[in-house]
Amino acid sequence: MSSKKSSPYYPDVPLFLILIPFISGFNYYLTYSNVQFNWWFIFTYTLDTLTGYVAWLGARKVILWLDNRMPYVDGFIKRVTVQFLLTTIVGLFIISFLTELSSLIVKGKWAHPSFYSHDLFIISIWFFVINAVYIMIHYYYKWQGTEEQAFLEKQRLQNGFLVKEGKNETRIPFDDIIGFAVEKDFVLLFSNEGKQFYLDSPLEKIASNLPSHLFFRLNRQYILHRAMITGFTKLENGKISVVLLEKDELPSEIPVSRTKAPTFKRWFRTPS
Repeated sequence: MSSKKSSPYYPDVPLFLILIPFISGFNYYLTYSNVQFNWWFIFTYTLDTLTGYVAWLGARKVILWLDNRMPYVDGFIKRVTVQFLLTTIVGLFIISFLTELSSLIVKGKWAHPSFYSHDLFIISIWFFVINAVYIMIHYYYKWQGTEEQAFLEKQRLQNGFLVKEGKNETRIPFDDIIGFAVEKDFVLLFSNEGKQFYLDSPLEKIASNLPSHLFFRLNRQYILHRAMITGFTKLENGKISVVLLEKDELPSEIPVSRTKAPTFKRWFRTPS
């Protein structure tokens, strides 16, 4: 977790520390037909790898800067297009500059023209790979965050419903709740123990805080637990009447409108 906090794209740093030497070696394979393993090869390979690290760091800076200025949520296509262009331009500029500088220092002359006509083209392809890796890491963490949020929400819903008793707050397990009903200006919660709790929230908001596989809002007045419902009977015009267990607090049957009846039937027939 600490590594993720220090780098929003972890494990990009250790990944590219390993990947860039491989990229340098692969570029040698594509560029030169006969590679001789001598001190000159070791020197140039090391120099190219270090140049690759600097170019990658430049591209990484661009990506982190874009995260603040142009997040993916503001437009995926636009963000990806700008990211590919900027990272490639910055990366190729760094590589070109360092290549010319090292060529002047070591050979005393500018880099060979083939560097721009051949080598740089091959190198530019790798920036597509670098960007693809960062995009995949970004959406992996986004997916992971969604999964974690869903898990926490599920845990929250499994804990029960919070009610107030005087100055105290009590969490009633969902399986201990018969249902909810509107009475005048309040909503009442009915428990299996015969207790009633007055709630300040409207029925619509209460419904959003209940696990949908256990509770169903039958109409504007009632939300009931699945265990209270024994079945339903069909009425005229597609309406139904939901049959309940006998409880003093609730009627024996509750009507459900024609528009809501199909949804209720699917919910009732689906195992909890």
